[in-house]
Amino acid sequence: MWRCTQCGRRFANRNQTHFCSHVSLDSHFEGRPTQTRELFDAFLAAVRRHGPVSVLAEKTRIAFQVRMSFAAVMTRRGYLRGHLVLAERREKPCFTKIETISPRNHVHAFELRDASQLEGDLAECIAAAYRVGCQEHVKR
Repeated sequence: MWRCTQCGRRFANRNQTHFCSHVSLDSHFEGRPTQTRELFDAFLAAVRRHGPVSVLAEKTRIAFQVRMSFAAVMTRRGYLRGHLVLAERREKPCFTKIETISPRNHVHAFELRDASQLEGDLAECIAAAYRVGCQEHVKR
């Protein structure tokens, strides 16, 4: 893993393009209802069920990384807007939009308004996204 000398962030690829930032996690929740933080904590718990993860507070989002970033959330008033990176397109009702970035990277957008959404299809997709973060889809 390569580490940026400016911000200390780790990447799977040497000299990975990124924006260095020093933002606190708590700053993302300033002025937001407590429900926003509760949803974040529930999402983080759902991710951690699959293994260790780095939580990266960035200027506009909170990213989740193993070897590579595989998920991110943006705080809103009382809910989260987020996305998962999956190795294949998964047409599920929990996703509001799907963008294909490359043959093995498809960004699946969602809105998390209630912790109960973290069951079923979204839970299954979080597990798959975590495996993408481990880069298991590249090892095949």
